[in-house]
Amino acid sequence: MIEAGEIRERGRWQEPAADTITLDEAQRHRRRMAMVSDGGIAFLLDLAEARLLREGDAIVLSDGRLVEVKAKPEPLLSVAGRDADHLLQIAWQIGNRHLPCQIRDGRILLRRDHVIADMLRGLGAEVRDVEAAFDPLGGAYAGNPHGGHHHGHD
Repeated sequence: MIEAGEIRERGRWQEPAADTITLDEAQRHRRRMAMVSDGGIAFLLDLAEARLLREGDAIVLSDGRLVEVKAKPEPLLSVAGRDADHLLQIAWQIGNRHLPCQIRDGRILLRRDHVIADMLRGLGAEVRDVEAAFDPLGGAYAGNPHGGHHHGHD
């Protein structure tokens, strides 16, 4: 089986991709898994550590071909506030619940959840059901190769 142990981040590759692979956000968070591209290329993804594959990243196959990652649309909530301050307050409430979210175009996208939707509406947010690609922000400690957080007292 073809293996893949390297990812080229979006914007850091220019060669034409041999194929694409379309995955939702949960499917794009991987370390090791047998995968099949949209066009039928079977390969084993085998990365040193788990990571979120982002829209536009390229998976480098052991034979040199690239498979471009596409984000599959999924059911989400689109959340908007009355103004920037209100949206910031809403973002704090979402972050306080440790919910993965994506911020773009003056709105917040998060996984569809009727309890959260009701809470946000109660805070005065405009909440709509949408289908969109989900590419959430990494957490504050996402760059820490050891996971978790680090306080500098080693």
